[in-house]
Amino acid sequence: MRRRIAILVSMLLLAAVFALPAAAQNDSAGNPGLATLAWITIGMAIAAAGCGIAQSNALRGACEGVARNPGASDTIRLFLFLGLALIEFLALLTFVVCFLVWNSTTS
Repeated sequence: MRRRIAILVSMLLLAAVFALPAAAQNDSAGNPGLATLAWITIGMAIAAAGCGIAQSNALRGACEGVARNPGASDTIRLFLFLGLALIEFLALLTFVVCFLVWNSTTS
């Protein structure tokens, strides 16, 4: 099942790569085409998915750590919140960079 999903995603990305140059044309006002917006959207989606996976792995590790050593739950909780905050910061930073790229192409 994972192989089929990987093949489907690869085919969709390949189709997007070949279809995007058609949308990359500037309109009569000189605004960028849909290709720039599409690549920014794909980049933000990949970043959000990566951050979601990282957060779930961090939570899983914290739960396993507390289950093995309940006495260290305060320390584990502290480092869990610190790690989750840093992971969420990466997602927000990606959003800001995508927003700046979009603004630099439209002006």
